[in-house]
Amino acid sequence: MQSFPLKIKDQQFHLHPSGALYWEERKALLVADVHLGKVTHFRKHGSAVPLKALQQNFEKLEGAIQYFNPTELLFLGDLFHSFENTEWDWFVHWKLQHRRDMVLISGNHDIIDTHKYESVGVSVVETMEISGFLLSHHPTLSETLFNFSGHIHPGVSLHGLGRQRVKTACFFWSGNQFILPAFGVFTGKYVMQPKKGDRVFAVTPSEVIEVSGFFTS
Repeated sequence: MQSFPLKIKDQQFHLHPSGALYWEERKALLVADVHLGKVTHFRKHGSAVPLKALQQNFEKLEGAIQYFNPTELLFLGDLFHSFENTEWDWFVHWKLQHRRDMVLISGNHDIIDTHKYESVGVSVVETMEISGFLLSHHPTLSETLFNFSGHIHPGVSLHGLGRQRVKTACFFWSGNQFILPAFGVFTGKYVMQPKKGDRVFAVTPSEVIEVSGFFTS
């Protein structure tokens, strides 16, 4: 895999094909919308979701951690999809293997009691302000801070010759807002409608590719 380097406000970031964002100066890995527990939730209600999908989110997390070796993980909301299920035990086992600082910026799906997270060493906050950046779950306009967020599950529809069309997850930069793709393997995509000046970075299995030039409206 190959990451995509990007300067924002004189800070160096790297976009990873997993959907994670690495902040070089802070040695922090930002991840949005993992939605742990969603596979188990849907299987419980009769959906034919492959059992192997349970492990894929943790495998993706491990891959991004090994690639960047961050000192902290910042989850931009919706770490879990709903209430506790067997995947909570998987998460606790995974977390206890890592001594890195972890912070959950609470999202609309994060309904598990805060004390549960704190008991395994995960801090829970509503938002974070760091060095001129605002980290939140929902995209948040600010006149003075640059916002990193999730929630939208941004995707982009690309058209090629011969009427081919591909929909893929993307990182989306508009003004002073930067929206991360959903990290979870069992999540949908909301197709964005880029305007002139927006920057779009399509996520592929092996690299992140800027596709902003495909959009002129």
